[in-house]
Amino acid sequence: MRPPAARLKTLIVSTVLAGACAVALAKGDDHRNVLPPPGTPIISADTTITGDSNPYGVAFVPEGFPTDGMLAPNDIVTSNFNGPSGFQGTGSSIIRITQAGVTSVFFQAPPPTPPSLGLGLTTALGVLKAGFVIVGAVPTTDGTCGTVTAGELLIIDRNGNVVETLSDPTLLDGPWDLTIRDRGEEAQVFVSNVLSGTVTRINLMIPSGGNPIVVSETQIASGYKTDCSSAAVVVGPTGLALDHEGGSLYVASTDDNAIFVVRDAVNRKTDGGTGRLVYKDDVHLHGPLALALAPNGHLLTANGDAVNEDDSHVSYYVEFTKNGKFVSWFQIDPVIGSAFGLAVKEVNGHVLFAAVDDNISFLEEWSEDAH
Repeated sequence: MRPPAARLKTLIVSTVLAGACAVALAKGDDHRNVLPPPGTPIISADTTITGDSNPYGVAFVPEGFPTDGMLAPNDIVTSNFNGPSGFQGTGSSIIRITQAGVTSVFFQAPPPTPPSLGLGLTTALGVLKAGFVIVGAVPTTDGTCGTVTAGELLIIDRNGNVVETLSDPTLLDGPWDLTIRDRGEEAQVFVSNVLSGTVTRINLMIPSGGNPIVVSETQIASGYKTDCSSAAVVVGPTGLALDHEGGSLYVASTDDNAIFVVRDAVNRKTDGGTGRLVYKDDVHLHGPLALALAPNGHLLTANGDAVNEDDSHVSYYVEFTKNGKFVSWFQIDPVIGSAFGLAVKEVNGHVLFAAVDDNISFLEEWSEDAH
């Protein structure tokens, strides 16, 4: 969410929850918070190794991911929106970060022609345990809304090779974020479209030893506000979080400054509109972007500050319940627009929280006792 000249970075917060704290993280517990205050980092690593910057997407590599490629379970991948020119919507690389803080290039698109062009990789970043990475691309030629195009979804194998490109001017109109329901040989990918203000569900079949095959594409939600933005190119529906038990999909609508829920998202065959308003909080929400469902049943989002800006509360990550009750928040950086992508995962009784900080040039990891 920074101007084109800004260098954008990635941060990991690792929250250690053990013993009684791990028990307290049982699903549905609304009394324990996940977000910690930032502490002293134990790992710092530069993530701008390709010349690209502005990492939007953040995703963990899941358990069961094949280990004969360039990624391993519990690695983190980030997708870059800015290219070496500094223009937004021209970044073309995905960076791998290990839990030891080591960075490497997982994916780098060929150099564009002319050099000002690129892919513009977005917050729409996810990993299938069958061995594939899915990422959205919303390119521009000059970093502005005036040249933004509908873009596409890329499916990349575990060796960093593009095996499929999905495009549709109606159902994939600016793929800005995504979440995945991964069932091994089949998966559902939910994609928010920042240009049309819609959400699309893509059903995939993944044959053993083969590449993903699209079975169907269905628009399941619409009506979210969209607009041009000098800071972020465009604003519209962004973060998606799926309740895997109930099948409800939560949507962070940046321009509406609100969180909605669409019921029966995994099965519905019709458009549910915006769904039901879940959380509208002008004190704590300032243009919510990425969204994730934490192991304790709470929702986590990032304030991008392009909407409902509050100079005294910038760059906060916010935790709230599925019933719309504020729980906690913390500031990742005192510079406006420093928050964007996030991901959360529970590993061996620990909760790993990964997020981007737009105002520093390092991958940083914290270990905090949340209680």
